[in-house]
Formats: sequence, C-alpha cells, structure tokens
Amino acid sequence: MAKTATRPRSSGSKGKPRPQTNRRRGAPQSWYQRVGATSWFAIAAVVAIAAFALLQRDPVAPEGPQSLPAVGADLHSLVVDPADPKRLFIGSHQGVSVSTDGGETWDVIESLNGADAMGWAFTEDAIYVGGHPGLSVSTDNGKTFETRNDGLPNTDIHALGAGDGVVYAASPGAGFIGSTDGGSTWDVRSDQVGGAFMGKILVDPEDPEHVVAPDMQAGAVESRDGGRSWDALGGLQGATWVSWNPSDTDEIIVVAVGSAATSSDGGKSWETMEIPDGAGIVEFSPHEPNTLYAAVHEAPKARMWISQDGAKTWEEL
Repeated sequence: MAKTATRPRSSGSKGKPRPQTNRRRGAPQSWYQRVGATSWFAIAAVVAIAAFALLQRDPVAPEGPQSLPAVGADLHSLVVDPADPKRLFIGSHQGVSVSTDGGETWDVIESLNGADAMGWAFTEDAIYVGGHPGLSVSTDNGKTFETRNDGLPNTDIHALGAGDGVVYAASPGAGFIGSTDGGSTWDVRSDQVGGAFMGKILVDPEDPEHVVAPDMQAGAVESRDGGRSWDALGGLQGATWVSWNPSDTDEIIVVAVGSAATSSDGGKSWETMEIPDGAGIVEFSPHEPNTLYAAVHEAPKARMWISQDGAKTWEEL
C-alpha cells in the first residue's frame, strides 16, 4: 500500500481535484466501463429529468471480486456499515459496489444498478438508499434491494439519514422530510430547506432531533428540532458530504470535491483538512474514531484510501 504523510496547510489553501478527460464513445458499454467527466451542470440536468436515471439501469456487472470499486461516470457516496466495520458501500448514479473485507475487494450489487445512490440510512430492520428514482430498501441485510416509494411526497431523494425511531430524507421537490414508521408515511419538516442537500444526513445517536447535513450552497447545516429549523455551520461551499466522529459529534468533516474542512467545536470554527488528492468523499468509520476512508473518482472506478491515525497520514488500499 502506498503511504503519504500529510502536513497542515494554511487556512486559505484548498485541494485541487484531478482533471478528467472526456472521451469519444464507441459501442455501448456497461455502466462500470464508461469513462467521462460529470460536471455539476450535468448533474443539474439529471435532477431536472429524474426519469433519466431509470434509463441507466444495466444488469451486467463485472464477474467476481474486483480490486477497485466500480462506480461508473461519477461518485456520490461512501459509507461504512454501522453493524460491520469491514463492510463498505460506495455508490454513484449508475451503480453500487460493496466490500466485505475493509476495501480490499469489491463486488457490484446488481439490484442497485441505476439507483443513483446519493444518501444512505441504516436502521435495525433495513438499509435505505436514496437517489433520483426514489428509495431502494433492503430488509435482508443488504443482499438485495427493492424500490419503495409509497408515501413519499417526492421520489427524487438526494440525502438520507436515520436515528432512533426516525428516517430523514431531503428532496429538491419536497424539502426536508421525516418518517417515524420506517418509511411507510412521511411528513414535511421544512419545505424551505433540503432542496440543496446531497449525501448523508448525520443523526445524533443521543438526540434524533439533532441532525447535520451537507448543503451545496451553505456548506454544513444543522437542525436541533428534527429538521424544522436550520442554522448554517459553513465549512465549505459546494459541500456534498459530511461526516462526524462517532465518539465526539462536535468533530465534523465537510467535503467538497477535492477539498475538506474540519471542526472540533461543532462547526463554530473550521480548519483546512489534508486529504488524498482529488478525494470527493471522506468518511469516519462508525466503529473506530481514528479510522477514516476517502474515495477518489477515476472513472469508471474509484481509488480507496484509509487513515488509521485521525487523518494525519493516508494509505491507498
């Protein structure tokens, strides 16, 4: 494994993502073989035409475990299963790959092809994945997923999170919504906030009314009343991911593509965080506060990095 030692940067510096190159398409390819840059303008166009996601479904997957996760033309999410420290999920517009050995090998989850996995939520009974087609839900510990959109006020789900007795979601068409019956019914907590959320919604394990989410305009944002009112914490504009230390929720990371900021005081102040070059997601392990994962998109795959010393150094998996 390659290893890099990091040094603190000045507060004004930012990481720079690696440029990607558009290539001419030949014969139609499976989603995990396609290479191309996806700009935020392209993402906005997809949001406007949610049905486009359904056209990306491709039942064909690489045969056998792969050393790098297949993600296709973009990268949306990276999560560690709160019930299993060795199981990681990485998602994109076109598909999801899973590792059961801490990121050493990966397999495609065929039932999530085209699911547009932006947000994730884990409960005792189910795993939820949100995207343009709506919610994909597994009740067999992630072996298979099925679409479950009944009761949703809008099926374009860009962010998800779950806490004690509640599942939260955010949608450009509905705002911030919550369910207290496992997703059978939903109520709108705010129709003014949530439309620009993307990724994982953090829910305080000690207080399910306390949530933090990534807002692509305001950076990290926080609610202490179950999403009915919000305060901006900032950190980075263009935020697409947030994560926090499982043993200290005042330690928050906010990520935009190629750069990250960290706070140790619940978002009152921020410092630039050193991450692998081009990383689009940085995620705490819910099992070990000093272990973090990072993903760098190199279409149609992603490169995975791990830090086991609180982000002081990073090793490529």
